[in-house]
Amino acid sequence: MKELIEFIAKSLVDNPDAVRVNELQGERMAIYELRVNSEDLGKVIGKQGRTARAIRTLVSAAATKQNRRAMVEIME
Repeated sequence: MKELIEFIAKSLVDNPDAVRVNELQGERMAIYELRVNSEDLGKVIGKQGRTARAIRTLVSAAATKQNRRAMVEIME
């Protein structure tokens, strides 16, 4: 899951080396903190949050296939 988020984020930003994903595991829920360069934050969020919503939807669908829940937080 972490690799999926990194791949998507690195494809969107101008500075792919600055992309970091931190994984916090719970019993049935995983929280992924996505950090990008401050200049690329708008590209990851998108207009009216559409890109961020799409990333969250993809991660949620992938997690559902593994009978888990996942949440993506975009950090500054």
